[in-house]
Amino acid sequence: MSSSPNRSLHRFANPGQFLRLSGAVLPYLAIGAALLTALGLGWGLFVSPADYQQGDAVRIMYVHVPAAWLATGGYTGLAVCSAMSLIWRHPLADLAAAEIGPVGAGFTALCLATGSLWGKPMWGAWWVWDARLTSVLVLFFLYIGHVALVRAFDDPTRGYRAGAILALVGVVNLPIVKFSVDWWNTLHQPASIKLTGAPTMAPEMLWPLAIAALGYTLCFATIVTMRTRAAVMERRIRGLLMARAASDPGA
Repeated sequence: MSSSPNRSLHRFANPGQFLRLSGAVLPYLAIGAALLTALGLGWGLFVSPADYQQGDAVRIMYVHVPAAWLATGGYTGLAVCSAMSLIWRHPLADLAAAEIGPVGAGFTALCLATGSLWGKPMWGAWWVWDARLTSVLVLFFLYIGHVALVRAFDDPTRGYRAGAILALVGVVNLPIVKFSVDWWNTLHQPASIKLTGAPTMAPEMLWPLAIAALGYTLCFATIVTMRTRAAVMERRIRGLLMARAASDPGA
């Protein structure tokens, strides 16, 4: 019974099937990402009301909050791919993890940059060593470390294994990012959207934020899918060239 889901997972991870499936889905991902991101950001930045305390500075959240969600969500995906690589040796897990790393680092950098832009008028400083900010900075360094580690070895397999171990060790930082504002007395405001209660945000702000977050998610998925497809095709081409060189040494 337990082997059937595993076989299905391996069939899904087949590079050829991945190329066919992703090729069919990718246009819809890209169109959805463009439309929803444009709608959410346009609504949030130009139509939604200003906050009664923060004024127009609150509009930074329509860029900052989805980037923060994708920073942690992307690392979760990186950790899942790393676990699949170490446990099941899935042929696509290493490639997917290697491509998630740079994209996640980019979204985390966007989160940090927009957080600094918000912090200057609200806190009077571009940066404070707040628990939430510091843990997100650690998350950024984990991404950068993974990107560097998977490319640090002549043998790609060793790089993938080392990167997977780092990614799984770094998972301990995710609950710190999430709950730091609850565990410690921080300057960062608590979450306005919680699973256990009603949001404390006005619908006029919540809806554009939710649409922007969905657009960011599809954008993240689109970029990772495109990068992974390119990596699969690059590996195939390299394999063909090596096979040709081996069959015709005098060429």
